[in-house]
Amino acid sequence: MDSVLNIPATLPVGAAIAVGGPAIALGGLSLWFLKGYVSDHMRGPSSLPPLPVVPGVPLLGNLLQMKEKKPHKTFLKWAETYGPIYSIKAGYNSMVVLNSNEVAKEAMVTRYPSISTRKLPKALKILTCDKTMVAMSDYDEFHKTAKRHILTNVLGPNAQKRHRCLRDSMVENIINRFHTYLKNHPHEAVNFRKIFESELFGLAMKQVLGKDVENLHVEELGTTFSREEIFRVLVLDLMQGAIEVDWRDFFPYLKWIPNRGFEKRLEQMHTRRMAVMNALIREQKKRIASGEEINCYLDYLLTEAKTLSHNEISMLLWEVVVETSDTTLVTTEWAMYELAKDQKRQTNTFSLGFTGFEICNTTSLTIQQDRLLLEIERVSGSDKIREEKLCQLPYLSAVFHETLRNHTPVPIIPLRYTHEETQLGGYRVPAESEIAINLYGCNMEKEVWENPEEWNPERFLSENNDPVDLYKTMAFGGGKRVCAGALEAMLISCVAIARLVQEFEWKLKDGEEDDVDTLGLTGHKRNPMHAFLKSRK
Repeated sequence: MDSVLNIPATLPVGAAIAVGGPAIALGGLSLWFLKGYVSDHMRGPSSLPPLPVVPGVPLLGNLLQMKEKKPHKTFLKWAETYGPIYSIKAGYNSMVVLNSNEVAKEAMVTRYPSISTRKLPKALKILTCDKTMVAMSDYDEFHKTAKRHILTNVLGPNAQKRHRCLRDSMVENIINRFHTYLKNHPHEAVNFRKIFESELFGLAMKQVLGKDVENLHVEELGTTFSREEIFRVLVLDLMQGAIEVDWRDFFPYLKWIPNRGFEKRLEQMHTRRMAVMNALIREQKKRIASGEEINCYLDYLLTEAKTLSHNEISMLLWEVVVETSDTTLVTTEWAMYELAKDQKRQTNTFSLGFTGFEICNTTSLTIQQDRLLLEIERVSGSDKIREEKLCQLPYLSAVFHETLRNHTPVPIIPLRYTHEETQLGGYRVPAESEIAINLYGCNMEKEVWENPEEWNPERFLSENNDPVDLYKTMAFGGGKRVCAGALEAMLISCVAIARLVQEFEWKLKDGEEDDVDTLGLTGHKRNPMHAFLKSRK
């Protein structure tokens, strides 16, 4: 199609007429349609209409309308009035908000060259050391180099094969800890997050350093940290700091005015994080100096990433720790929350025929947790579910992707800005506009999803379902910035969900069903899920 659209720009007039001749001979309709199509798609952004604007007030723009601190929900509400793409004012800054699948894909793929630059608030600028990590960097040489390293040693398919034993060990540790809790506290609800995030953190440390850490003396801070304190410094504090708001972000012409309370908090978080990372690296360098080698990210970077500075290596190691420990937890906890609701709904009944797994036309009321268990038992029997069996578990896949859709881990993709005039959704987008892709809004789009507010894995199993629909949620981004950790997140979350359902019957603690509030940059459940367990064995 690109070659067709480029005809007027690349061919001489005479040649263009020659190309159009056969169409004219056929009555002219084809040429007329092509001319209109080309004209519509070749005209520059300046000839397009301006964006719809959400009315605000002078100086503040629309800031007062976003007081609830859930901008993704406010953006979706505005989309009902102003359409899937519109412009708002966040103080001085012009922001274009995208709330539909089609426009979001256009931004992430078609128009990506015009909006490839990240626009980070002050808090993220400090905590990412000015974009010194794969997820937050611009699409430049550093990004390409860092992403190649992380895919090679940690997140790529071959790296995932090498780290398989670490993931298997982590899942077994999780299951054993839940069994121990059930044995010691048979009538008490378990805090799912407390156990799961601890084991995720252990996995992250083994991938990065080759081993977990129980305590650490940090020379720069003059103290020894426990494992829990290391986790707080490297993960919890930083995720909380990432949503700190500096009012100067909205009024850049006033950035000369100090905001000492904000700056002190963020700089303290950054200093403590770097001190702990430096101490961890020093400990491992002693191991390396003794001749002991381990397949871990640190050893790889010290050997293969000679062009990176010490600070860049520290940040790339920290990125694996924080992203492994946090975002995978978000999806797994929400999935178990939904399964533990004990809801019954009308679903297709499945049967095993001579040709394999066939869908019958009959329907019945089933508990989703039981339906998943039946699928697991059909595939694995009484054996523990393994990663190689995931491709045979369509309902498990549906649970995973529906959770990504209904509980989007990152509701709003970190802001980008247009470094040149461009177009989106048929509108002109001025240069230097901030671009907010509201994934939450995209995944609540009624034209795309039936009853989008419901958590309904069955939507991914209908006979008319296209396998491509699994990626319609865009939870892992798209285009050149697709998430490097998508494979690992899927493997960890799906195996963990399957094993937890295989081992235990889950039921939410009374009062938990309505506890759906979120907190933080990554859509965390505000309060940890508490559920009663019953062993299936």
